[in-house]
Amino acid sequence: MVPVALDPTALAMAVAGRGQAALRRFQVLRAGGAADLLLFADQPEGLQAAAGAALLPRLPGNADLRRLRVLWIAGLHADKATELAATARALRVLVNVEDQPEICDFHNVAEVRRGDLLLTASTGGASPGLAARIRARLAAEFGPEWGDRLALLRQHRVAWRKEGDVAAMTDALLQANGWLA
Repeated sequence: MVPVALDPTALAMAVAGRGQAALRRFQVLRAGGAADLLLFADQPEGLQAAAGAALLPRLPGNADLRRLRVLWIAGLHADKATELAATARALRVLVNVEDQPEICDFHNVAEVRRGDLLLTASTGGASPGLAARIRARLAAEFGPEWGDRLALLRQHRVAWRKEGDVAAMTDALLQANGWLA
């Protein structure tokens, strides 16, 4: 696996699927900053309130897929998910199909968000349960205060770049505050 962090403002992304599985993936991606995310659902009941105008009451067709760069598929029967994934992939769209790692181009990570700090764990789809346990440990060790700490580091970094060794200055601030002791 090759770890990557995608900028959701730079790539056209969508979720296609049904029910709570599709809604959960949609909400996780929205929390990650995917403001222009679309949700395609051929059974849209119960999704409108959470998805609003992003909800399209159908599965994506070729024209929709041509506009995308990344597609998550969740909550569809295996045969329909496999067919949709193959069509998307043929149109050069990266695909993730929930609970079918053998037909994924990438795997989702278990994540902890603290402001702009993103901590992740991945098993490459081998054991989502293990990734979830590691995520829980990360969440316990890196509490909400880390969002503010990162914001402070960002502010200092601008000045530090002019002064010299940013890494050394970062280490000094971390040490002075005992943040990673």
